[in-house]
Amino acid sequence: MSFSKLGLTPSLCLPLARLGYEQPTPIQVRAIPVVLTGADLLARAQTGTGKTAAFGLPMIERIVARRDRRRPRLPRALVLVPTRELAAQVHRSLATYAAPAQLRVTAIFGGVGMGPQIQSLTHGADIVVATPGRLIDHLQRRTIDLSAIEILTLDEADRMLDLGFLPALRRVIASLPRSRQTLLFSATLSDAVVGLAAEFTRDAARVDVSDGQAIAPTVTHHLHSVAIDQKRALLTHVLTQEGASQTLVFCRTKRGSDRVGEHLERAGIKTAVIHGNKSQGARTRALGDFKAGRVTVLVATDIAARGLDIAQLPLVINYDLPLVAEDYIHRVGRTGRAGRSGRAVSLVSASDSRLLHDIQRLLPAPLEQVAVQGFHAAHAEPSGPRPGRTRSYSRESGFLRSHRTKERKARHSRFHKSEPVFPR
Repeated sequence: MSFSKLGLTPSLCLPLARLGYEQPTPIQVRAIPVVLTGADLLARAQTGTGKTAAFGLPMIERIVARRDRRRPRLPRALVLVPTRELAAQVHRSLATYAAPAQLRVTAIFGGVGMGPQIQSLTHGADIVVATPGRLIDHLQRRTIDLSAIEILTLDEADRMLDLGFLPALRRVIASLPRSRQTLLFSATLSDAVVGLAAEFTRDAARVDVSDGQAIAPTVTHHLHSVAIDQKRALLTHVLTQEGASQTLVFCRTKRGSDRVGEHLERAGIKTAVIHGNKSQGARTRALGDFKAGRVTVLVATDIAARGLDIAQLPLVINYDLPLVAEDYIHRVGRTGRAGRSGRAVSLVSASDSRLLHDIQRLLPAPLEQVAVQGFHAAHAEPSGPRPGRTRSYSRESGFLRSHRTKERKARHSRFHKSEPVFPR
């Protein structure tokens, strides 16, 4: 099937071929016709399946079809995303798609001065891509007018809820016209995301192309049991033995990311680090060096790594397991994109048992434990699996079931202390 058969005009379809878009992906096939009708949409698709084009192309098509050049050039579409990096990525993609239609796309996020953003809005913008925190700054200063918004898109809605953005979302959406079209895209459809859709949409159509899997089946999952005091040595061993050209390493805290980065540099591995305490310029340079191959390892916290679009990333390593299980999906979604194969490796210590239980609940198959010769296996459970065998951590005790909500809130509290809740 071609993009033109989905209802897009030839002027939008022609540039897609130059971008290497030969055939629409499943989420694009299912979502584009729905968005073109003007209906609200709740869509689930795995990371790296072309969600930006799935909402961006029909959004641009609708704006062009209803364009009135006699009216002031106020934003008519708003895309809300959880992080700066994702805002920059979505902005680049939408600007490329919108170029043939001569639409203006503006990015609004923190870490940079507001002056250029205000100037861009003053000159007129058709589409705004924003993080909630910085958008609220503009609303308070009255430097943006959202009264003409016709289409609202919440990209990575599950992640925005995990980061505690619901109050900010309500505040932004209260300033939008009620007659708008609302689109929610998410890698997971938790009860919280479904509730968000019910609150913000009207009779939303539902599209799910994940086949019940939140993670692409092209990703393999391994875990290595290791004592805490051997984790850095094991990480170095994995990186040097795997021979992977590019690897993304996740740490739980900003301080931990710095320490791991320093350790890898001392081991002779070219490494860059990004987290919330880094300036936007430093984060951009680090990501640029990683994409260009000037560094082979990028160490990051969850928030800083959201929205990273890195082609052919073969390996993701969880140096620390995430405190929120759903973050595992977003982490490993950085690899195995667009049908390519990828690997996710987790370094697990004895204290990680409950986190493993929560993560396993989200996966269709058991995590495979692989022993690494020369490293002591500190099992995640007292009766842990013997080296080299596969062990499922999918069973959850009655205690965990009865206290799951309380424990999740506690983990969220600890997680939010390690990174800013509202990245601007």
